[in-house]
Amino acid sequence: MSARIRLKKMGAKKRPCYRIVVMDSRMPRDGKAIEELGYYHPVEAEERQLVLNVDKTNEWLRKGATISDTARTLLNKKARVAKV
Repeated sequence: MSARIRLKKMGAKKRPCYRIVVMDSRMPRDGKAIEELGYYHPVEAEERQLVLNVDKTNEWLRKGATISDTARTLLNKKARVAKV
């Protein structure tokens, strides 16, 4: 099983909300997640858009999880996330 850190789409029509999750790479976008790391609300105020558990994220990166391109841009906003 290859774990991947990516976004899971939630929310209503024209009010998107995304959860940053660890999933098996073969699962569909909105499938079952292994663990939730945080969330991203693009329509909220700038300081409330991104909430992320950095410790859990670094733990999954050490275990060998890969990051999707979109999730990587969001994770780069948090400076304490380990570089891979």
